[in-house]
Parts: sequence; structure tokens; C-alpha cells
Amino acid sequence: MRERDSMLAAMFSGRHTVCEESAKGYVFVDRDGKHFRHILNWLRDGVIPSLEDSEYAELLREAEYYQLLVLADGINATLNKRKEDEELVSELTRIDIIKCIQSERVRFRGLNLSGLDLSKLDLSCVDFSYSCLKNVFFSRANLQCAKFRDADAEGSIFHNATLRECEFTGTNLRGALLAGANLQSANLQGKILYCKLFFDNW
Repeated sequence: MRERDSMLAAMFSGRHTVCEESAKGYVFVDRDGKHFRHILNWLRDGVIPSLEDSEYAELLREAEYYQLLVLADGINATLNKRKEDEELVSELTRIDIIKCIQSERVRFRGLNLSGLDLSKLDLSCVDFSYSCLKNVFFSRANLQCAKFRDADAEGSIFHNATLRECEFTGTNLRGALLAGANLQSANLQGKILYCKLFFDNW
């Protein structure tokens, strides 16, 4: 609220050129009026509008002109969140994975598969090396002899999965759940980052 008051005060403090039509009492501000309604709405309720990225860039310039730092911070936070959400969108779907694993040799090296539900699939011998596997559901999947070398599997669920003879060297398993997973002969040596493993069967 302080910022909103200070912005209005600044407009009439002499720091900005204000043209006033004395007959009607109107004040003219020499700015493009395209986004001024968003400025007014934000002053009323403090809600960041939903816009395209290019429009956010234009609104950000207006926020900076009116010295609305909280609005500018809100726009930047919205853009950063949108960018993070886009980065977490998987490159493939569950159906794409099923089609791929029907072939003889399956490699998903270096792909972004974040958030996919791959539970109960036969993923034996699949190469997931260097892939982004954040929050993937591998519950009850057959991953025997699969490779996860240097993959990012933070927050993934391996509950009751078959992980026999898997390669986990250099894998980020921070927050991963391995309760009930069969890890017999799995390679857990090397640099496994921030592991917090929960499992019943070794």
C-alpha cells in the first residue's frame, strides 16, 4: 500500500511532467495507454494479470516508469515461474514410451521425462542416462538392467520396482522413494547425489 501511495505522490511531485487541462481537471500522462488498465487494476486489487510474455515485457516497462517495484517484482516472478514450468514439461508421453519399448533397443538418453507415469511398465534394459526424470512414477515397473547414469531422478517414485542390476552411478536421487524396490546387484557406487533412499529389499 505504501508503494501505491508513493507512486501517486511521485506523479505530482515535480519528478514527472504532468499536463493538466484546467477546464475539466484532467491530467495527461505521456505514456502509451495500452496497459494502463492493468496498472489501474493492480492498484485496486494487487493481482498480476494473465498476459503473453511479450505483453509482460511491455507492462514491466510501465511498472518501472510508475516506480511500482512490487508490480515489477510480481511480473518477474510470474515469468520465472512460467519458464520453470515449461522446463518441466516432458518431451514424451506415456503412450510414446510404450511404443518405444516395443522395439528391440530402447534409449531415452538425455531426454526430459519429468512427471511421467511409467508405473507397471516393462522398462528392462532401457537407457535413461543423462535424462531429467524428476518426479517420475516408476512404481512396480520392471527396470532390471536399466541405466540411470548421471540422470536427475530427484523426487522419483520407485516403490516396489524391480531395479536388479541397474546402473545408478552419478544419479541424483534426492527425495526419491525406493520402498520395497528390489535392488539386488544394482550398482550404487560412485557419486550418487544427495541420496535419501528408503527400501525394504536389497
